[in-house]
Amino acid sequence: MAELNQFKQHAGADRLKRSAAEERALLRARQEAIGERAVLVCVDFTAGKPRLSPIAAQARASAAIDTERAGGSAPAAAPAADLDFEASLAEFQELARSAGATIAAVVIQRRGKPDPATLVGAGKMDEIVATVASTGASLVLFDHDLTPSQARNVEERLPVTVIDRTQLILDIFARHARTREGMLQVELAQLEYSLPRLGGKGKSMSQTGGGIGTRGPGETQLETDRRKIRGRLDRIKQQLEAVRRIRRQQRGRREAVPVPTVALVGYTNAGKSTLFNAITGAEVLASERMFATLDPKLRQLTLPSRRKVLLSDTVGFLRHLPHALVTSFRATLEEVERAELLIHVRDAASPTLEEQKAQVEIVLQELDVSEKPTLQVLNKIDLLSEESRFFLPGEIPVSALSGEGLTDLLYAIDAALTSDPLLEVRFRIPQAEGRVIAAIERGSTINGQRFEGNLVYFTALGPNSLLERYRRFWLREEAEE
Repeated sequence: MAELNQFKQHAGADRLKRSAAEERALLRARQEAIGERAVLVCVDFTAGKPRLSPIAAQARASAAIDTERAGGSAPAAAPAADLDFEASLAEFQELARSAGATIAAVVIQRRGKPDPATLVGAGKMDEIVATVASTGASLVLFDHDLTPSQARNVEERLPVTVIDRTQLILDIFARHARTREGMLQVELAQLEYSLPRLGGKGKSMSQTGGGIGTRGPGETQLETDRRKIRGRLDRIKQQLEAVRRIRRQQRGRREAVPVPTVALVGYTNAGKSTLFNAITGAEVLASERMFATLDPKLRQLTLPSRRKVLLSDTVGFLRHLPHALVTSFRATLEEVERAELLIHVRDAASPTLEEQKAQVEIVLQELDVSEKPTLQVLNKIDLLSEESRFFLPGEIPVSALSGEGLTDLLYAIDAALTSDPLLEVRFRIPQAEGRVIAAIERGSTINGQRFEGNLVYFTALGPNSLLERYRRFWLREEAEE
């Protein structure tokens, strides 16, 4: 902290010589070396609206569970945007930590509607300015998107970097991008977000015109920046299209051999990567930090029937996930679009379990995959007490950490795949056809094997695509008699 204050004092003499943007850039570069302290600004726009008391909310939840237990339909869930404010605050704090920030203070504003100038209002802005000065913070994070005009007004009042919710999520994505594709997608989202936020006024906006009052000094820095960003956007889109083309070629080669794809989807930090590792034996990064998985991972998985599928681990979703991210990461999310089956991994121990489910379903609707067959998997049941372990029909409880319920999950995946359904067929094959027998044994489960002379009799449970190849060896009951 002393080093930061000393830096500010030495920089004071030159402050008037630099623009506000240059000053913030220099300060942030310095803070990267000594750690960033952030003031979090969280706004609750439900102030003045009727809210359920904790007792009433608990009663409504109990009534919904009793209704579903009785076989009826539960009342419609509250809108996804009405997440409990405390849970929303905790989630935003975790986002800040995932970005590498140290939380110096939290400022909360409750109001009926956003202030058009600063989002939070003049009085609350004074409080934020005082909080930044008293904590020595170098960063102010808003848990809400700022319009271009709001961002400029707030930055004029604060001598530190101001970042809104979308910028924070983009920064976390940039930290976790490892592949060339992931970096391109993050850059695309960042540029599309920043383009409408370039601003300027007065003579600096003038262009060379053709009449009286329209002549100016020529192209301004603002217009130059916009032109450069649009050019970069076009190049990134071309490169991502090349990525999609390569993916289509790879997918075409995979589809030549009928191997279904199963995609893990879910809220961020629901345990998708841990579950992915547990059932495939992979070693992808599994972290408690949000968005630890950014680039898609594909691994082959052998099901109890011995048929093989490709399991895909995808990026986690989030409340109010920026539309630019969904659009930019469409190349990554193509695995979700092409999957035959979705596994919706949910955090059974989360206090906002149903709200998180609704948020994921919103993104799935945006991707036009909400009608795909989906398994509802409740992960982290090892964190639940025995008394609270109540699961609805259709939900598969598992613990990716302890391994509990994973066998049931594999059988459920087996049963849910419909494009290549399981068949149970009785075979009669000459022992000379050893290659046929070996192929069936590799891809299916064999039961009741017996030998009579030079013939082998057995029952095989396996995928239709495999067993149909050897239809000539199928044994009809009347033939056996």
